[in-house]
Amino acid sequence: MKKSKPAKESAVIMNELVLPNDTNGLNNLMGGRLLHLMDIAAAIAAQKHSNRIVVTASVDNVSFRHPIKLGHVVTLHAKVTRAFNSSMEVHIEVWAEDLTSNNKVKSNEAFYTFVAVDQSGNPIDVPEIIPETDEEKKMYDGALRRRQLRLVLAGRMKAEEATELKSLFGVQ
Repeated sequence: MKKSKPAKESAVIMNELVLPNDTNGLNNLMGGRLLHLMDIAAAIAAQKHSNRIVVTASVDNVSFRHPIKLGHVVTLHAKVTRAFNSSMEVHIEVWAEDLTSNNKVKSNEAFYTFVAVDQSGNPIDVPEIIPETDEEKKMYDGALRRRQLRLVLAGRMKAEEATELKSLFGVQ
């Protein structure tokens, strides 16, 4: 039987300074570098939750709302929102801070999915999440709909089987 863990136990906060080697010609953090940092923070959260090796299974849409400039501090907040059998959904928020002006903006956010694996690379069960706060409960409840959407888009679930998604549109 899978044990459960409070959601807060998997939370990760990671900071990174944007250096010249991380930027493009406009002195903005390169998108690929940001995705790399997001993947690391999310993987740490998933590994903390599962106590297992984890592999990235999917990344949802990542929108670049605000450029992150050279010299800014990037802060990534990653947290497991829900665990299924062997997979975990991780929500990541990215904040950019200009230390000279104390201006801080939310630059990005995304959902990553990780699968816990054993030493041979086979999926392995993970502990369930116990959402405690209202925000954790909201994220937990929405995770099943997001999971079904991912599976439908990946061709791993038929649209008519996505009961949570159908209920959003009043379809029986």
